[in-house]
Amino acid sequence: MPLVQILSFEYLVPALVLSSHLSLEASADGNGVAVATACPEPHCTITESRAALLREVSGAVLVSGLVQLVLGAVGVCGWAVQRCGPMVLAPSLSIIGLSAYKEAAFFCSANWGVALLLMLLTITFSQHLGSCRLPFCAWPYAPGVSVEPSVPTLRTLSVLLSCAIVCTVCSILSHLHLSWDLPDLVTAQLSWVNSTLHAPWLQMPYAGEWPLLTPRALAVGIAMAFGCSINSVGCYVLCGRLLRAPQPPPHTCNRGLCVEGLGSLLAGLLGSAGGTAASIASACAGGLTQDGSRLSVQLNALACVMLGMSPRLVGLFAHVPLAVHGGVLCVTYAVAVGTGISYFQYADIDSGRNIFIVGFTMFMALLVPRWLSVAPARLVTGWVPLDLLFLSLLMMPVFLTGFLSFFLENTVSGTLEERGLLTEQVQRKPETCADQSQRERGKASPVYGLPTRLRRLLPYSCKTFPCCFMCPGSEDEKEEEEEEDGGRVAEEGMAAAGEGTHLLLKPGTEETEVDGQLSQAEMLAWRTGA
Repeated sequence: MPLVQILSFEYLVPALVLSSHLSLEASADGNGVAVATACPEPHCTITESRAALLREVSGAVLVSGLVQLVLGAVGVCGWAVQRCGPMVLAPSLSIIGLSAYKEAAFFCSANWGVALLLMLLTITFSQHLGSCRLPFCAWPYAPGVSVEPSVPTLRTLSVLLSCAIVCTVCSILSHLHLSWDLPDLVTAQLSWVNSTLHAPWLQMPYAGEWPLLTPRALAVGIAMAFGCSINSVGCYVLCGRLLRAPQPPPHTCNRGLCVEGLGSLLAGLLGSAGGTAASIASACAGGLTQDGSRLSVQLNALACVMLGMSPRLVGLFAHVPLAVHGGVLCVTYAVAVGTGISYFQYADIDSGRNIFIVGFTMFMALLVPRWLSVAPARLVTGWVPLDLLFLSLLMMPVFLTGFLSFFLENTVSGTLEERGLLTEQVQRKPETCADQSQRERGKASPVYGLPTRLRRLLPYSCKTFPCCFMCPGSEDEKEEEEEEDGGRVAEEGMAAAGEGTHLLLKPGTEETEVDGQLSQAEMLAWRTGA
């Protein structure tokens, strides 16, 4: 899938819970009374406690990576995805988008004018001028065809152009010594910029102090794993929905969760305070630009690896205004909210059952974190790791929405039509469950299947535990091979020379809208959008 894995907000909340607990513990005396501590020397107990805090957070990240790796390897993620209907996806995706409103408001508060300018430019390029095609930007459609449709450049580069224009305007204002940012935020940002002035150009990352594994880190790591797993599964579904691809099958979600677990495991070993998770912002940006190219994600990964070895180049991103980050969050996470709302069309939203599930889950997801953020001391079980586990889970709106909606959807009685599990296509054309599952598997096979070279290198390992949960079944592989053998000639005839088929959907397919797939005109837009 064309997704970028970055640090998620679901790592931030448990890390703050753990750090706040350790800070209160370090600033209290033997009787549990908070005292003020001065640190006149450079090597004092406060500095050592901060280093221990970072090691303990890294230990929690390490534990979260191990838990995610296990959840993906044993197929728990895929099992849960099969039982997530529209009444689970709709509130979960909506809350995923709404969960970042505090951070977006904080960044936008640096300068609302700059943030609004970026939003206006992004909306103009992606929505109002989305169908505007520049004649000098042509993309060959097929060899031997005289007509070369132009590329919707403004839509494809809507996010990049908006950020570039706004950053240029901010640079001009700064050069003219015109104040356009808040003093406090400017001071904080300049301190980070000044700290990177003497950073080396090249520095290989290596494992520093080993993570500190404690019962508290274990509890917080489990909370991180569950929150990030729910967020990542929602991101997989969101990406497929925005790119008009079939819903990800279980083996795809299991593979993605295993890769995220490996990334978090490596981040914890390197001493990082956060792990990797699927980026909601990148998925929503792909929906705005309609760019489903996996090649762009691979280039992004290569650029990140190069930047990770150069602290001086990474310091350049500290010059990006905070309002730009806030504007990007507002535009991208708004797409996640709208995508979640769009899932209500498949269910009977007038049903009292569905109204209660949606209202209760979303209301509690906003209520409980708000109350615990004001009075965290109310949650006391007598064992600190258990307190941190419950506090970390209950302060994540994504976990609350996913857990409550999944529990109520699968326990409260309701008809298949009421729950949104019977689409209009199934009602028009009755078919058995086996035929329906085979048709859905055939639709998702060419999209989410393993690469051909990897599938040929690992023909037998995919049938053994635990790889069997991360690879398509034998029937899927057989259907995929038949489709590749039968459609290779057509694909070579439709694809231009030098053009890679890196899109989610293959350019040679032609389906009707009755079957819920792409038409030829939409496929042309896909090809030109990438």
